[in-house]
Amino acid sequence: MGKSRHQAVDLRTGRLHVTTEPSRVPLHRLLGFASRINSKRGFLLVSKVLGKHYPVLPRTMAWSYRALARKLLDQTDFSAPSLWVGMAETATGLGYGVFESAYNLGVRGALFMQTTRYHLAGGDRLAFIEEHSHATDFFLYYPEDEKDRAAFLNARQLVLIDDEISTGATFARLTAAYRAVNPRLEKVIIVSLVNFASPEHRHRLEASAGMPVQWVSLLAGQLRFEPVDADQEQFRDNTINVAGNGLCKRDILAWPGRLGMDRPVRFSDLNVAGLLVFLPARPDSRPILVLGTGECNPPAYLLGRSLERLGYRVIVQATTRSPIFPEGAIASRIQFTDNYQDGIDNFLYNVDADDFSLIVACHETPLVPGNTSRGTDFIGLLKQLNAVGAQFSYQNNNAELHFYRP
Repeated sequence: MGKSRHQAVDLRTGRLHVTTEPSRVPLHRLLGFASRINSKRGFLLVSKVLGKHYPVLPRTMAWSYRALARKLLDQTDFSAPSLWVGMAETATGLGYGVFESAYNLGVRGALFMQTTRYHLAGGDRLAFIEEHSHATDFFLYYPEDEKDRAAFLNARQLVLIDDEISTGATFARLTAAYRAVNPRLEKVIIVSLVNFASPEHRHRLEASAGMPVQWVSLLAGQLRFEPVDADQEQFRDNTINVAGNGLCKRDILAWPGRLGMDRPVRFSDLNVAGLLVFLPARPDSRPILVLGTGECNPPAYLLGRSLERLGYRVIVQATTRSPIFPEGAIASRIQFTDNYQDGIDNFLYNVDADDFSLIVACHETPLVPGNTSRGTDFIGLLKQLNAVGAQFSYQNNNAELHFYRP
């Protein structure tokens, strides 16, 4: 299929060397590059298909989900029960999308979950860290439903899904924590859009897992980063709060992925029709922008896909906690305080409100003012963008979006 390719990317934090193995999907279709405001890791791989930091068509996101699911199912027998985990915050949408595609392709006996940074009081959980992240602590909660909890504790295959793999160290920690509560586990499958774990890193993870490990990605290769010859502390934004207030968020979290789901979420077209009254009265050639928020990305994709099926031009993106310098694949950034009542700075990248006929912000949390006196809160962000809010709710396997103007 050809030879390996090498590319050097100059960033303000250093030079990133990217070597990719031959693939049907070229690097430029999958990734751009930028600099993190993070002294632990100076670069960021900006996905062009994820719908997080970069604007993406819903059908492109759906293509990436199906491509990974089909590749996975071509290589793996899923007759045994399996646990599928999407990694917060960046890959919660990807994790759900791959699970949804696999379900649509016939996989059953599978439970999808996502990791989270939020506290849910009274629930059992696994705790682990992601060392290079700006916020290192993550949790994987046990499901509360008895049937889902049994599936969680007895899965034979563990499917771990992330947008990119650089070393695999986070997955090694999560696998070790999960094996301690499920000795019946037989196999680990690591799924990602791109995989840059070196042979040494792969071997280390496989050895620590103590069982077969399978790697599935659209593109593989290796990374080498040369930091600038300067004090890396200059790249740490000490004003960014990542710890939160430590309070239980159970009452404000509506997306079911944190506690387990054994089938995809379905919206009815009648629910989507509630948005149409907010569309401009006059024809407008500009697309609709649908935003996800933080760890709650799938509703934005699901709404965007529904609108696309109705014939609208749609772009999907999401807000994030990740602090990034505006350069390279990051053209601009808007900073605001989060909608999870933590007073944490969040960001929206590459968005100019004038480029869109309508902006819709999907969120799971109640609409309350942020707990900060500085800057813009989430309500202020919606007003700044002249956006329509879409609050997600989920009860008795029934998903709805409630549209409003703040």
